[in-house]
This record gives sequence, C-alpha cells and structure tokens, in this order.
Amino acid sequence: MPQALAAPPEHTTAPTRTSASEFTPLLRAVRDQGLLERRPGWYAAGITVNLLALAAVCAALVLYGESPWTLLLAVPLAVFSARTGFIAHDAGHAQIAARRRTNHLLQIVHANLLLGMSQEWWNDKHNRHHANPNHVDKDPDVAPDVLVFARHHADGRTGLRGWLTRHQAWLFFPLTTLEGLALKVYGFQAVFTGRARRGTRGARFAEGGLLVAHVAGYATLLLATMPVGQALLFALIHQMLLGLHLGMAFAPNHKGMAMPGEDGADDNWGHLRRQVLTSRNIRGGAVTDWLLGGLNYQIEHHLFPSMPRPHLRLAQPLVRDHCRRLGIPYTETGAVDSYRQVLGHLHAVGEPLRTAP
Repeated sequence: MPQALAAPPEHTTAPTRTSASEFTPLLRAVRDQGLLERRPGWYAAGITVNLLALAAVCAALVLYGESPWTLLLAVPLAVFSARTGFIAHDAGHAQIAARRRTNHLLQIVHANLLLGMSQEWWNDKHNRHHANPNHVDKDPDVAPDVLVFARHHADGRTGLRGWLTRHQAWLFFPLTTLEGLALKVYGFQAVFTGRARRGTRGARFAEGGLLVAHVAGYATLLLATMPVGQALLFALIHQMLLGLHLGMAFAPNHKGMAMPGEDGADDNWGHLRRQVLTSRNIRGGAVTDWLLGGLNYQIEHHLFPSMPRPHLRLAQPLVRDHCRRLGIPYTETGAVDSYRQVLGHLHAVGEPLRTAP
C-alpha cells in the first residue's frame, strides 16, 4: 500500500473533564470581541455575486448551448453550485440573519430551489452531527453505509459491502463524485416518502414543490439549450464535479479524528473537548477559505455554529490559545495531509477484512 494511505497516528487526548467551565471563558472572550454578531452585509454581497455567477453560466448555456465547448461550463457551474450549498449551510446555522424566518427563506431557496436538496432533511441530519460529532452510534455522518468509518462497523461485512470496505480508501474519491446526486435522492426520499415529519404540512408541501421546481428548471435549461445526449453528459459532469467538491470540503473535517464510543474516546466530554478533539482544521489563506466555504475552520465552527463565516478565522487564535492553556490538542494540518489522514483511516478500518482468512 502506498505511503499516502498509511494509517495516521493514534490521537492523543487529555484527561476528561465534563465541566462547562472549560468552555465558558472562551465563549466570553469570543462574545466580548463581537465575533457572534451577524454580518448581513458580507453575506448579501456574497449571495449577490454567487447568484450573478450562476446567472452568467445559465446565460452562456442559452447563447452557446449547442457548441460542444459548453461542456466546460459544467466546471464553473459545479463550483458556484457548491457555493450555493455553503450559503444554505450557513443559513441553516442562523449565521446570516438575526431573524429565524429570514434564515429559513434563504436556506430553502438555496438548498431546495437552487441545489435540489431538502433543507429539512439536511437540518435534521446536520444538527445530530453537531450534537455528537464523530460519535460511532449518534453521528449520522459516520453511520455505516457504502463507506465505514468505525472498525466495529466493518465486522461481518460480506459480499459487495465487504468488498467496498476492503477497498474503500481507493474508492473514496471516486465515490464522492456521487455525493451531489445522493443529496438530491436522500432529500426527495425524506420529503416524498413521509420521512420528513417535522414542520407543518404546508411547509413540507412548499419544500417538495421547490425540489420539483429545481429538477424541472434544471432539465428545461439543459434540454432547451443543447441536444439530449450533450445535456445528459453536461448534467453528469456537473453533478460529479459538485459531489467531488463537496466531498473534499466535508471529508477532512472529522474523518480519522477521535471517535467517541470507540478507541477509548470518552463519551462524557464537555462541549469544548467534544468539538475540538473530533475536529480537524485545514491551513490555508483566502483561496482555501473560499473553496472550502469556511469549513476549513471546523473547530471554530463546531464550537460556535452560529458564528458568521468571516469571523471564524478571527476566532481561531482565541480558540487555539485557549486549548493550549488547557492542554487540549488542537489539530490543524494542510489540505493534502488531511486527505492522507482520511484515506489512512479508511484503509485501517478495512484492514481486518483484507487479512481475514
């Protein structure tokens, strides 16, 4: 196995403390610096630019759709579709506006209408993730599915699932190309099969209507501007690149970090340790911030989910220094090394199945 897929070292964790007193001084310092205050102007500018970029791509498809060169437009469309997803994510965390209704409207427009993803399904899943990040039994993001992230979840997997687990480190990036489609499928299933039970019937009807409108609008745009075969190819490239982009933004944040419920990680950590010890930050500058939608500050985002995205980098020195004073490991690495650690963890999880007689 290449060195790039070597298993990452075991995580060092400090002695457990469950008292909220560890987090309180940090919360006070962050609040005193105004880092929890909303930045509606910043978001208004970002949303406007993103909508204009999406409109420009659509206009280019209308003008030049029949040219085979328009397939290249799937690349910027995937990039700005991912930006749309990041905006929906931030609205779901109430980062954008003070009023709950405003955040809801922004999220449902960006998630359901523009991306084809159910905001109710996403919120339910994502809130459970934030409450218990990387917990083997409570975090839906590490529940066993096509990929397996906990060693005991790999036990007894046979047939196709067993084969996938044995080779999941090699399959990880190819499988992320399906993430854009998976978000749509899971959302449609939740809304139209009754799994989404929160909210009023009218709210679920509106959400389902926007999902259908997304699919209808997307199909109409492509089929009206290019031949059927080219439209299908364009959609395939767009959705695969979108999935890859989203997968590369979300995967480095927790995979390969401490997993409460396994490996001796403590189920009784307080908020500070539960969020810091299970999360990984990605180093970088403005380009990294933009490409990863601020999720490269995963530790700060998990500690303060409602903190506006532009404030995360400002909170980082406070969080890092606070963790240093308490002796709590603060994990930060480069993008390439983060993917190496993720792949190494996936490789290690599948090891027992590869060595089984």
